[in-house]
Amino acid sequence: MIIGVPKEIKTREYRVGLVPAGVKAFTGAGHKVFIERGAGEGAGIADEEYVKAGGKLLKKADDIWQRAEMIIKVKEPIEPEYARIQNGQIIYTYFHLAAVPELAKVLVEKKVAAVAYETIQPDDGSLPLLKPMSEVAGKMSIQVGASSLEKAHGGKGILLGGVPGVKPARVAIIGGGVVGTCAAKVAVGMGAQVTILDISVNQLTYLDDIFQGKVTTLYSDTYNIANAVREADLVVGGVLIPGAKAPKLVSKELIGEMTKGSVVVDVAVDQGGCIETCKPTTHDNPTYEVSGVIHYCVANMPGAVPRTSTFALTNTTRPYGRKIADLGIVEAVKQDKALARGLNTYGGHVTYEAVARDLGYDYVNILDAVSGKAPKAGAAKVTRLRAAK
Repeated sequence: MIIGVPKEIKTREYRVGLVPAGVKAFTGAGHKVFIERGAGEGAGIADEEYVKAGGKLLKKADDIWQRAEMIIKVKEPIEPEYARIQNGQIIYTYFHLAAVPELAKVLVEKKVAAVAYETIQPDDGSLPLLKPMSEVAGKMSIQVGASSLEKAHGGKGILLGGVPGVKPARVAIIGGGVVGTCAAKVAVGMGAQVTILDISVNQLTYLDDIFQGKVTTLYSDTYNIANAVREADLVVGGVLIPGAKAPKLVSKELIGEMTKGSVVVDVAVDQGGCIETCKPTTHDNPTYEVSGVIHYCVANMPGAVPRTSTFALTNTTRPYGRKIADLGIVEAVKQDKALARGLNTYGGHVTYEAVARDLGYDYVNILDAVSGKAPKAGAAKVTRLRAAK
């Protein structure tokens, strides 16, 4: 198979879809790998390293997209890349389609096999390709939150961990999964007063155990969320429903009840966000203010630490990418149920149920789609496509 690795063009996105070791793994198995010049520079990877690993450099992104059977990226294609997408192409990357209906429309029209990192899911319910970036974003959420609390950045001017004789900041973390756990590790380490909310009592028990009483655990309901948010200096939103839009757990009215200069960091913003007042921002302009509360809502937070993020991500994406290249997308999803759950669109159909539901498409079972049992592309009715407002 011909693999293409273009340079990421999202604002301040410095990660890259393959590292030299990955290139060597693909080329060693008989595949061809084309890398756009400079694609790895942001992550500290020189072009020469790719060449030594067996890759071939191309100067233009257009050439990468036109020649590749499978594109390996980090972030979803953005508008300037839509025209580069080839009909029937395999694209292997993060998509978060529930939050980008305009991209879903392009993928359906071009009959793209869209394999989403965030929905590849083994039977145990884990999300192995989302986990490393959730770990990075969770830890970063406290770093950027602590910085945003500084007066110079619009915050109320408090130190997260306080000092002897002065109380520490209060941090409320909504969601006790990978993001929430990693956020709590950093927040506790900095000396903050931490509360974690989750709907799983088993997870709360686990968190209480590993933090040995250093965090307060609360069942996540509207009453507890409201109290925790009102009292918090820093709120971290880390709630995920695989493939679907994040639920809105913090209302605009509740944000208005927080003290001025408080901070919210919504790690779920690339899935629509779990805080009503959040909207995607970039590393160039990461924050804005609503009702006196500072909002940090960068949709690609791990892009700020691209060296760490790239190697952590590609450690997990490479094996599934190899399976697609070795077997072809049809046979790969037939043999691997985890990989099959990652296929969000195929042959003009939406093949992930949560995405179809959130965007108003008819859902087509993955195995029906790849086996040719689904209605012909174009025959499946698109019931509703929610415009991005």
